[in-house]
Amino acid sequence: MSVAIRPLAPADRGQWNHLWQGYLDFYEEGLAPEVTETTWSRLMTDGADPHGLCAVVPGGRLVGIVHYLFHRSTWSTTHYCYLEDLFVDPGVRGGGIGRALIEAVYAAADRAGAPHVYWLTRHDNAAARTLYDRVARLSPFVKYDRPG
Repeated sequence: MSVAIRPLAPADRGQWNHLWQGYLDFYEEGLAPEVTETTWSRLMTDGADPHGLCAVVPGGRLVGIVHYLFHRSTWSTTHYCYLEDLFVDPGVRGGGIGRALIEAVYAAADRAGAPHVYWLTRHDNAAARTLYDRVARLSPFVKYDRPG
């Protein structure tokens, strides 16, 4: 499948909403509308975190999204890149779109001088982990969250 990876643009809002909701549904999460509005607004702020890319097939349909941000680290003199959200339309999975989005984040991190790229997924997300095991190495760290 031919796909182009490019930055999200204001005209993508409707299609982004659809993919964003699919991502939230997959993780069984609900967000207040103002969180989605704020997220979109931030994605549309040029040069600010987070950044957003999309995968587009011929005809202009968005079939995937990825959001990432940069942050400083006490373990490095450079920045780290956190790939926060990645979602590909279930109807086109397995065609290399997820890999292309991850590689686009790798390229953006390289351009920004951030050699460390990392992300999280649920331990039972077997389909995604099959891809992740090919494009990254599994970290030995365990994530903890503040209760509440």
